Amino acid sequence: MRRFFITLSYNGKNYCGWQIQPNGISVQQTLQEALSTIMRQKIDVVGAGRTDSGVHARNMIAHFDWEQDDFDAHDLTMKLNRFLPKDIAIHSIKEVELNAHARFSALSRTYSYTITQQKDPYLHEYKHRISFNPDIELMNRLCEILLETDDFTSFSKLHTDVKTNLCNVKQAHWAKTNDGDYVFTIQADRFLRNMVRSIVGTLLQAGRGQLDEDGFRQIIAAKNRSAAGESAPAHALFLEKVEYPKEIWI
Repeated sequence: MRRFFITLSYNGKNYCGWQIQPNGISVQQTLQEALSTIMRQKIDVVGAGRTDSGVHARNMIAHFDWEQDDFDAHDLTMKLNRFLPKDIAIHSIKEVELNAHARFSALSRTYSYTITQQKDPYLHEYKHRISFNPDIELMNRLCEILLETDDFTSFSKLHTDVKTNLCNVKQAHWAKTNDGDYVFTIQADRFLRNMVRSIVGTLLQAGRGQLDEDGFRQIIAAKNRSAAGESAPAHALFLEKVEYPKEIWI
C-alpha cells in the first residue's frame, strides 16, 4: 500500500462544499469519481478539512491510497485536469509516508477573506462589498485578542460533531491591498465549522463602530454562538494553504 497527497484548487461557487453531502455535488465527490474512473478502481479521497458551500481553495490537500501497479504522477495529474470540470485544478500528486494523513498530519491551515468598497463587475464573486469605511486599526486590535484565545465556541456552528472547540490561532490580521481592498488572514492548527466567517462578521461589527475590545472579550467569554456577529458571506473566503511536517514527503 502506498499513499499520495493531491494538491488542488477549486472555485466553490457550484459546490455544496468539500465534503460529500446527500443533497448536493461536492468537490470531494467530483474528485473521487474522476480519480476512480481514470484509475479504473474505486478510490476514496480524504481532505485536509471541509470548506463550506461556496468557499474556495487555492491549495487544498487530499490523500488517497494505491496498492496496484506503479503509475506516473505527472501523467495522472494531466489526465485528471482534462477530466475534471474547469472549476477544479490539480497541481501535483506526490507520494508521502503511509502514516501521513491529509487532515490529522496538518500542522496549520491558513484562510483569507477579502472585503472591498468598490463595485467590481469582474471580481465581485470573490470579494465581500461593504458600504462603510472600516476601522482597520480597531479590527486589528481585536485580532490580537484572538491570539490570546483558545476556546472558540462563540464562533462555531452549533450542533457539530467535534469533541473540542479549542484552537490555536497563530496569526490573524487585516492588511490593505494596493487596489484599496482589505484582506483578513488567519492561521491556526485547526478551525471549527463556520469559524472564520463568524469571526469576520464580528470584526466587521467593530469596523463599523458597533463593537469595542471589551465587547469582543465578552463575546468570547460567553461561549455562545448567538453572542457573536452574523457570518460573513462565503464567496469571499479562500483556503490558502495547509502545512505539513517535512518528513512526511517521499
